[in-house]
Amino acid sequence: MPLTFVLAPDSFKESMSAAQACQAMQRGIQNVIPDANIIHVPMADGGEGTVDALISSLKGESIACEVTGPLSEQRIQTYWGMVDAGQTAVIEMAKANGIHLLAAEKRNPMLTTTYGTGEMIKRALDLGVKKIIVGLGGSVTNDAGAGMAQALGVRFLNHAGESIQVCGGNLELVKSMDLSELDPRLADTEILIASDVNNPLCGPSGASYIFGPQKGAMPEMVKQLDQNFGYFADVVAGQFGRDYRHVAGAGAAGGLGFGLMAFTAASIRSGVELMIEQVQLNEKIAQADYVLTGEGKIDSQTSLGKTPFGVAQLARQFNKPVIAFAGLIGEGIEDLFESGFSQIIGINPPDCPLEEALKNAEMNLEKAVAEIVKNLLTE
Repeated sequence: MPLTFVLAPDSFKESMSAAQACQAMQRGIQNVIPDANIIHVPMADGGEGTVDALISSLKGESIACEVTGPLSEQRIQTYWGMVDAGQTAVIEMAKANGIHLLAAEKRNPMLTTTYGTGEMIKRALDLGVKKIIVGLGGSVTNDAGAGMAQALGVRFLNHAGESIQVCGGNLELVKSMDLSELDPRLADTEILIASDVNNPLCGPSGASYIFGPQKGAMPEMVKQLDQNFGYFADVVAGQFGRDYRHVAGAGAAGGLGFGLMAFTAASIRSGVELMIEQVQLNEKIAQADYVLTGEGKIDSQTSLGKTPFGVAQLARQFNKPVIAFAGLIGEGIEDLFESGFSQIIGINPPDCPLEEALKNAEMNLEKAVAEIVKNLLTE
């Protein structure tokens, strides 16, 4: 009876997608066990690669569209995913409003917007989907989802009752909201947020202070953005009768988590748990002799909702060995072995320069997997 391997890696940043990682792992296994039974389950945690992983795992399709980029004058060509026979849309906010879409010198969270994400949601509604999954990783925005809400029909009004175009830098000008044009189809659509962070909207552990600096915010700007969130959250709470600012994950993607919960009644989930559910990973792991996972870096942060950790936790329930592969192994991995990991393997040769490691990632992963599988056979 041939051995069964379940391959459930995340993408390896800047070097290979989750689907490419699966292919490299398969080659490594088949170099040693040509007749192995191999099940591919490309994974993600709500961040970069979520759309591609779900399209690949669920045999969906990508839908091309043109939307507003991170800056309101920017138009970009992008795509989102359709799975479940057209019933479910998968949207990655970073594909419209991600940090990779702006050069470092143009990043300014006072100005960036989530309007394009709202446009993608609207396109999905136009195609009659019943469920929308929105992945929140990799944003360059800090507008509490106000841009997204505008794209879906919300009008933000200043003290004079005039409609204003909102962004992170002027949220304190919003005195009230006109919801009469909010897309009515949202009420009949289940919206799920896939997030790998638990930050609230405001305060020292909120979106502006924790994530603002990497999006181009200087210290004074961070303070202003956080204050603006407070003003805006007060207006939203006053109109909806419910305050979302303290919900874990409200601060994800510069507060887009907050905006989605407030304006679309979305519920927020751990990205990797949602992914595991969508691809029915438990049924696949139940059949496995070995589970292989991995991503670009594994360290003490891995246990905070990253893909390999979610996979290992699930495999432990089935008492299946889990071997994780990483481009870089950081500090603090000792505790991971108590969480279900059997082995954690670095794929790169010693002292390998970063550029070379990225270029040869697929080959290095294939070799590392082959080596481990050989060892498994001699145990």
